[in-house]
Amino acid sequence: MFGTSSIIESLSKDKSLEYKKLCKILKLTKKEEKVRLDIALNALEELEIISKNDNNEYFNNEINNHLVAKIRCSSKGYCFAVRDDSNDDIYIKENLLNHAWNGDKVLVRIIKEGVKRRSPEGIVDCILERNNQFLLAKVEIIDESVYGVPIDDRILSKILLPKNDIKFLYNPEEKNIVKIEIDIFPIGQLEGKGHVINELKLEKDENIDNEFVLTKNNINNCEKKIALKIIRPEVKERLDLTSKRSFMFNSWKLSNSPLLPIFHVDYKEDNQIELWIHANSLAERIDFTNKDVFDFFKLNTESYPLANEWSPFLCEDILKASQFKIDKKNEAISLCIKLSKDLEIIDYSFHLTYVKCKLILDEKHLEALVNRKSKTRIISRILKPLKESISDLDFFVNLSTKFRNDQLKKGKIEITKFSNRIESISEYYVHSPANYFNEYLSPLNLNDSNTYLSPILYVADSIWFNHSKKCKLANASFYSQNLDYLNINELIKQSNLITNDIELDEDGTSSLNKIFNISEHGNNKRILHKYLINSLKNNEAISLEDEDVDKSFNNISGFAPWTLGSYDYINLINQYTIFNLFKNGKKSNKGSIEVELLKKDSWELINWNLLNSNNLKISKNLFNKVIIQKCNENKSKLQNYKSNMINLKQIREAEKLIGNIFKGLITTVQSYGFFVELSSLSVEGLVHVSTLNDDWYEYRSRQNMLVGRKSKNTHRVGDEIKIKIIKVDILKYQIDLEIVAQNQ
Repeated sequence: MFGTSSIIESLSKDKSLEYKKLCKILKLTKKEEKVRLDIALNALEELEIISKNDNNEYFNNEINNHLVAKIRCSSKGYCFAVRDDSNDDIYIKENLLNHAWNGDKVLVRIIKEGVKRRSPEGIVDCILERNNQFLLAKVEIIDESVYGVPIDDRILSKILLPKNDIKFLYNPEEKNIVKIEIDIFPIGQLEGKGHVINELKLEKDENIDNEFVLTKNNINNCEKKIALKIIRPEVKERLDLTSKRSFMFNSWKLSNSPLLPIFHVDYKEDNQIELWIHANSLAERIDFTNKDVFDFFKLNTESYPLANEWSPFLCEDILKASQFKIDKKNEAISLCIKLSKDLEIIDYSFHLTYVKCKLILDEKHLEALVNRKSKTRIISRILKPLKESISDLDFFVNLSTKFRNDQLKKGKIEITKFSNRIESISEYYVHSPANYFNEYLSPLNLNDSNTYLSPILYVADSIWFNHSKKCKLANASFYSQNLDYLNINELIKQSNLITNDIELDEDGTSSLNKIFNISEHGNNKRILHKYLINSLKNNEAISLEDEDVDKSFNNISGFAPWTLGSYDYINLINQYTIFNLFKNGKKSNKGSIEVELLKKDSWELINWNLLNSNNLKISKNLFNKVIIQKCNENKSKLQNYKSNMINLKQIREAEKLIGNIFKGLITTVQSYGFFVELSSLSVEGLVHVSTLNDDWYEYRSRQNMLVGRKSKNTHRVGDEIKIKIIKVDILKYQIDLEIVAQNQ
């Protein structure tokens, strides 16, 4: 199905397009589809978003008075259009939304400029892309008709349902939420229409939790309708490294989890050491010349865990062919990093290789390695099968620790994930290596061997970022942000650190590092990390095409991930560029010497185009900024999905303990109450101010606390109190608490 957004994206300002070609691009063949296209084209012309020339060819006006934005609504009814350019959000009154819903991509026209601290006001003229094809709702009877009323109070429309859907009428005891597919979105005076495709009885039925949370986050976990064509690797000139003792660390337990790289270590003369990183070679098994491949990746951009298995974004046959199995020969794309005796990088090179995985290790092996006495001759029972590889594994662990310390010295920060006690969500707590979407690192953790991969892959992905940039090749990268946007004073106030012995500068502020140092242990650390996670911005992948490389980002450090090709689309296309350079890269020009294109500093000898026009065309399609933006949107959705799944499972556990008393830590104070973390359950609930019956409490924002008018009793961040669970709300992911007297 096409949308307004796809029409506009298909048209450009510089090149007009005739109607038949537009239909071909949008893959429209049916008469009713072309009727809808005609309606859309006429509307876009009326809005002066597109135009038609004398030859009846369409083109995009581009420069007009419309802004592309996303609608963001609050539960209190306030709606804003959020712009991509980080300018002020535009306030949209409900009657000017024109049926746009929370999350929709729209074209907005400003009708009133902002003054002082007031936001500009605008009107939605065109909905480019709908965020919700499915809705979770309660079935209710309104004016003798059957409607689905969205449980998300940010969606300001009800959906008319067929009369026979009355059988799904909402029952509070069963909490029978329904999943509705939208047939017609509301437009003008016409109501939206849809039909129930599934009933989800939430009360004490955990089997539907995945579908409930996926739908709530607008993730359609559907079958992959387009089959990717798998091809056999054609390149025969591969370096055979099958005799090396290659090993893999892996903490993921569920089936279909992403394929992880393997490693081996070579000890050279002059105390130099080579670390080899072998990534599963997926990119060379996919036919990127197939026209359907891009439609596939518009729908499938990232793998993610479900309750009992992972949902991979690539097809099973490609994953099976690329998987590293014990003692099985397989193709890889490899990076060799040469290190000095001080573990400094002195050289690197990329290779196409054959490899064999000899060992797969998990956290019990890692813990035995790190905790054993280095000089002892006795090898524990767990490590005996690894005897020949222990020195290699020791080196890997030490190098990972050294690389992480280097990264922290350069300004990166670590934030701890606190422990999980719920078995059903344990996979959500396992670290995803080389995750640059978050602007913080996960500390090395003996209970999660995946954390030891990240410092190594961080370096590998930095190497490819710099190499591709210098060679003027397209890449999809994440960029390190400057954390200057963090309000240190607000962090100090919110986390109650001002009571500690913290040194302030002459402006009455401090540095992030100093705050980290005084919050190294105990409750302060937990509170600070919570606020940082809420304050830090997410990193977005940016598609950097060759002509843009030296104009922008020239002095910025970044990461172009390529080692986890089965994890997401970003890794896959960066890996494709490496493989494409091996297969099709032009190694020399007339009269020049042949250059190893994938070796350190090779760019200094290159003054010619490395790829021909056909290769560049495929690359341009792969690194299409529309698909990259879709990847970013899906990453944000999946991050919310994981967080909501954890919340839901925690609420399910809390529901079993209603009436029980726990010790808790106040983590946030607001005018309406305060949030308390129950460390024994790893959950957080709200003590509403209305339940504080011993006094009338006032909120003092400067001190970030509640104060009783008569008693002067206070509730502030960092206080430890006794509380009781009194109520849970699965639909809102909410736990209600009340204070228990200390003598109880």
